[in-house]
Amino acid sequence: MQSMSRRSLLQAGLGVGALALAGRPAALQAQAVKPAEIKVGIATFLSGPSSVFGVPGRQAAELLFDEVNAAGGIGGVKLRPIFVDEGPGVDHFVGEYRRLVQSENVQIVFAGISSADCLACAPLADELKRPTLLWDCGTQRIFEDGSYTHAHRTQANATPEVLSALLYLLKAKPDFRSIAVVNQDYAWGRDSWEIFRTGLNTLKPGTRVVAELFPRFGATDFSSEITRLLALRPDVILSTSWGGDLDSFIRQSADRKLFERATFVLPLAESSLERVGKVLPAGHIIGARGDHWFLHPAPADGELLKGFTERYRQRFGSYPIYSSHHMAQAVFAMKAGYEKALAARGGAWPSDAELSAAFRGLTFPSLTSSVTIREDGQGLENQLIGTTVHSDRYPFPVMTDMVVYPATLVTTPVGQKSTDWLKTLTPALLDRVPQPVAFR
Repeated sequence: MQSMSRRSLLQAGLGVGALALAGRPAALQAQAVKPAEIKVGIATFLSGPSSVFGVPGRQAAELLFDEVNAAGGIGGVKLRPIFVDEGPGVDHFVGEYRRLVQSENVQIVFAGISSADCLACAPLADELKRPTLLWDCGTQRIFEDGSYTHAHRTQANATPEVLSALLYLLKAKPDFRSIAVVNQDYAWGRDSWEIFRTGLNTLKPGTRVVAELFPRFGATDFSSEITRLLALRPDVILSTSWGGDLDSFIRQSADRKLFERATFVLPLAESSLERVGKVLPAGHIIGARGDHWFLHPAPADGELLKGFTERYRQRFGSYPIYSSHHMAQAVFAMKAGYEKALAARGGAWPSDAELSAAFRGLTFPSLTSSVTIREDGQGLENQLIGTTVHSDRYPFPVMTDMVVYPATLVTTPVGQKSTDWLKTLTPALLDRVPQPVAFR
């Protein structure tokens, strides 16, 4: 199984292309310097409650970098990751980004998980002219409010992630009349609620919003929020929270039987399933921030997904979550981008500008399908939403009635603002949603 998995990875784009410089004229080789190694700066949460999400991203990078290097590297050059911690906050992250580029001289940066960090680093990428892959952050404002040459996102943004969950809710529970939101109080929490609320007002006007609750980022006690929700009795409770915050909210809501009073919509809960276990009841709507799920109903390459899942579990003792998938996409994109740039130069090593240009319009494999980076730098990624179900095969909830939403169906077109585009949607969009697939 190990060798088969490696072959699958190679076929999917992790193998080394035959792009050596041997035999090239000396003048052509002199146009760019082939480095002794490709240093990759990687920002993720390594401390604090969000490390439950950030560490799996680091683990995926370690696994895949080892496999790329074992296969010969990229263009014959081995990779060396340099990890930095997003935990201390935005100011720390900005300082680390500058250090990675100016002192460590990394050739490419993967940044980051926090939406606030990505909003800060996108202009830095252009200022320092260093190719940067936004590997996980969700805010749609980066490419809707700005234009960048060196920053590129290798996954979706908040709009398709949140709109897919809304469409699923409207199909699965069309008669709900009231909703409450409990989101982390920072850019992602505020922006994702604005997206959901705008889409809801467009597609189901008249729905009552009975509470908008924004506990601080990193909160551990949700007793006051849960008390208020128990009193208000909304039909639906939305939370786009993630990491340790979401884990705590799920456990405390279960303790006080809030799950029995409302349908929860948790677009990021795939990452919490193994940690919270069957404390999370059946019958609630969850998402995977993309189509990331080790039990994906129809992966493009089943052996690729299965092999990665097995090797990840063997090495780290847990299932890969969507941050692991997002990191894999950044690695796949980096390799595909380098190979495209190398091919364009006839095998000569690309400059920073040439590498950055290669990412625009690039299509590369994910573990479940593929991703295309549009001309504005935004990645197009399918979305998977499902309903929790308990199975004797796993000690945690899995998904059933899974729907995979095509990226083009749920992503804001180039040049438009999400909140404006969402106001143009009609209920006819629900007729274009694929049919759900049951857990097997």
